[in-house]
Amino acid sequence: MSAQLPPCPASLKAIQHYLKTASEHDQRDPVISYWCRLYALQMGLKIDRKSDEAKVLLTGLMDWLETQKRTMADNEAITNEVAAQAHIENYALKLFLYADSQDRAANFGKNVVKAFYTAGMLFDVLTTFGELTDEVLQNRKYAKWKAAYIHNCLKNGETPVPGPLEGDEENEDNAMNQDVAGSSGLQEDFAGAAGTSGMGFIKPSGFDSPIPPASNTYVPPTTPNHTPYAGGFSPYNPTSALPTTPNNGSMDSVPSFGSYNPMSSGNGETGPEGRAKLNAQQITKAQKYCKWASSALNYDDVPTAITNLQKALKLLQTGDDS
Repeated sequence: MSAQLPPCPASLKAIQHYLKTASEHDQRDPVISYWCRLYALQMGLKIDRKSDEAKVLLTGLMDWLETQKRTMADNEAITNEVAAQAHIENYALKLFLYADSQDRAANFGKNVVKAFYTAGMLFDVLTTFGELTDEVLQNRKYAKWKAAYIHNCLKNGETPVPGPLEGDEENEDNAMNQDVAGSSGLQEDFAGAAGTSGMGFIKPSGFDSPIPPASNTYVPPTTPNHTPYAGGFSPYNPTSALPTTPNNGSMDSVPSFGSYNPMSSGNGETGPEGRAKLNAQQITKAQKYCKWASSALNYDDVPTAITNLQKALKLLQTGDDS
């Protein structure tokens, strides 16, 4: 369901891009739309919850989220944090791989910039579920830098250099930080209404293809021919980077302007007599393994599904998560 929200006030400019991404996905992927707006709301409550203009927008977001959660109560990626995280990670990674493959093939354009930029913002949204792993942080940094770098090159009539920068790691990090910090023009180009600009999201061709299985480490490439992944690097593997403690909260009623989180964490129970007694953290971990297995099957990744189910079974039977 599309959201008819009040205008975004100047004080909440920082959340405008997440709201625009949500609007672009209202019809394409309601799960992405939902969590982008939730992230925007949580950011907005931290930035400005006192001005009248901000209150109008934030209240509108709360109402929309409440309605959507009731409407999509049968969608596990809305009601369950682990399923939601898996959905967003998979979508962001697929978008990231598309953008990187186009970049490494020197197919520069606004759609590639937009894909990198959107992937970077979706990695931001993943912080809703806890701290990001080092691999995800690196992917986020790379995506945002690439979006800013290609955008600035096109704007200045220059030809971008495909792939990651060459040179020592310190100089590369400095260049990345400099490009991202100077990307206000990029953000302005994306600030218009969805679908009204050449910078709007265009679904890439082949975007519905399955995500290839990923390795466990991020390795910036030197050449694209020495890796099975489009773009020349190995992205993180969600199965090796499970989230930390889920956030607490409830959506039983519209919250006041203090905090907002629609998910409530479950209470673990000990195992039956004769089995290993599990604490709440172990129960949650076993649930996560099962969810990751289900997510892997969505992309026909049977080996990853089997591995996660075996880990869940071992944990439930023995309490061992080694």
